Amino acid sequence: MQILEGHTSADDSARLCRNYRYACERMMRIMAGWIALTPELSAKLLLGRHVWDNAQHADAWGRRLPELRAHAQESAPPNDAFVAFMDAIEAPEEPGRTVERLVGVYRVLKPHLLAVYEAHRRRANPVYEPPTCRILDRCIEDERRHVAAGETIILHLAGAPDDQARIAAWQGTLEGLLERAQGVTGEGLPPATPAPGREVPLSDDAREFIRLERASQPWAMPEDLEKAVKAFGEALIVVDGIGMGRFLDASPDASILLALRDSRVERYRVVAFARLGRHRIVKYRLEGAERAASINARWEQGVDGWRVGALDLVKVELSQPSRA
Repeated sequence: MQILEGHTSADDSARLCRNYRYACERMMRIMAGWIALTPELSAKLLLGRHVWDNAQHADAWGRRLPELRAHAQESAPPNDAFVAFMDAIEAPEEPGRTVERLVGVYRVLKPHLLAVYEAHRRRANPVYEPPTCRILDRCIEDERRHVAAGETIILHLAGAPDDQARIAAWQGTLEGLLERAQGVTGEGLPPATPAPGREVPLSDDAREFIRLERASQPWAMPEDLEKAVKAFGEALIVVDGIGMGRFLDASPDASILLALRDSRVERYRVVAFARLGRHRIVKYRLEGAERAASINARWEQGVDGWRVGALDLVKVELSQPSRA
């Protein structure tokens, strides 16, 4: 016969749900407010992804309350000290404090919630409390994933020794406030849960966020390509077939030559540069007294150096209203 241990009264369970909901709801609002303040794309994507999960957690705890003979969707902190702790989590809103924001959530608050949830799950009775167990299982899985992803972004953004000292001091301050509050339930701090390792599956892969952040940074034009782009632009000005032929794999389209002659080009500017795989796309704006032509050149590096594999006429317009 199974011994029914670990039963918690409905009133105590409702109180814990309100405590958990307060932390989840407050964290959701804090993180949502930070998104607009965070210039680093990797951190912005991390916050945006996890705001939704936090909202789901808060909703789940709120919907559990009527089943425990309590009002739905109510939140309550365990004490004023925990409110002060959450106020401190929210405090770093000045520019340049992205890492402090992430440390508060991903090194202090979320690891604490994970430890509390795991302790609650161990003592929860699977016969009496299956709805609570299901919510705890969902929250535990998400928080493990969040902590792992957050740590990856923190390490990415805080590489300098000065950063490490600063965030360690901030983390210590927050941990002191959390200890003073006796945690999210006011009943003390459970043993810390070890940080998740690389084996934790990351559906919100922080490494992908970092890759996207790096991809959004401007690409520098290699020096040898810069020289080729300049020489080709000068050949375009004078419609020099020989000069253009040094870089073209095929003869330019007749419409391009006609547009260059009609525009009576006097000068050129490179107005855009992009990297697409092994190709480099250079957009030239060639201006004359009355007309301007925009041309895209697709450069690719081969054994003979940089070559233009394709040349496309984008548009021809009056010079005066143009906006390069």
